[in-house]
Amino acid sequence: MPPKVPYVKLNNGNLLPAIGLGTWKSKPGEVTQAVKDAIDAGYRHLDCALYYLNEEEVGAGIKAKIAEGVVKREDLFITSKLWCNLMRPDLVEPTIKKSLGYLGLDYLDLYLIHWPTAFKEGGDYTPQGPDGKTLYSDVDYVDTWKAFEDVQKKGLTKSIGVSNFNKRQLERILQNGTIKPVTNQVECHPYLNQKKLTAFCKSLNIVITAYSPLGSPDRPWAKPGDPILVQEPKILALAEKYKKSPAQIILRYLHQLGVVPIPKSVTKSRIAENINIFDFELQPADVAVLDTFDCNGRVCQHSEGAGHPNHPFENDEY
Repeated sequence: MPPKVPYVKLNNGNLLPAIGLGTWKSKPGEVTQAVKDAIDAGYRHLDCALYYLNEEEVGAGIKAKIAEGVVKREDLFITSKLWCNLMRPDLVEPTIKKSLGYLGLDYLDLYLIHWPTAFKEGGDYTPQGPDGKTLYSDVDYVDTWKAFEDVQKKGLTKSIGVSNFNKRQLERILQNGTIKPVTNQVECHPYLNQKKLTAFCKSLNIVITAYSPLGSPDRPWAKPGDPILVQEPKILALAEKYKKSPAQIILRYLHQLGVVPIPKSVTKSRIAENINIFDFELQPADVAVLDTFDCNGRVCQHSEGAGHPNHPFENDEY
């Protein structure tokens, strides 16, 4: 029997499963099977994005499991995101419709602004000038947000939110918008536990969704010698103590911090392992040990947006 996954209630009353499957970096030819394995393992929350270039394969996995009668569409919570070169307000509706087409869905459960940094509109996701630098657009993410409110009102998505926004940027959305974001999806793991941002968002009833919850050891730019969370001796010791895997210890820690992790895997055994975190609880002393890893160890720097006036990590504490 798959584990029973609790839900988090969003500020609009919709329910978000407390863990999801991430699909960033999942290669073509692997994603459809990973989605099928995840649904069989009990996942009902799938995190996607146009930028990941694999939404058609995710959609094929969803379609197969609905056809088999394993799930109904309304059992699933599907997220997608709007990429940086598509933030001009008039592009929002056509772009969400493109994701819906790829995924084979009539509506999303959640649509996110992927980053607050707008890039020059056009065919390239990361358009570059002759000097190799990213070309930016002067679109304000607040205007993008107003277009998000419109696609929610039209029923193309049930909820809207943001990703990689800092405190100041969230405040601007709240001051200028009429619909409150339900979530802020950010990098979050023991090296970067985001406690300040989480507390701020919690005060506003905005959920933190945690991407790269295991520290993204397979990130393309990782260097030899970079620390690897699941190999940390103290985490290995906790895994031994609780008779769980290091990944399960980390994911349970994030769950107890009140965030919703979305670990990515295409390995059937790991997919099943990662969701199995709801049958034990870390003791306060062990949570305190995991707290000691926080070192502002961000692995997703959004270097292609470095220098953009809305780059979220350059000028603000959190």
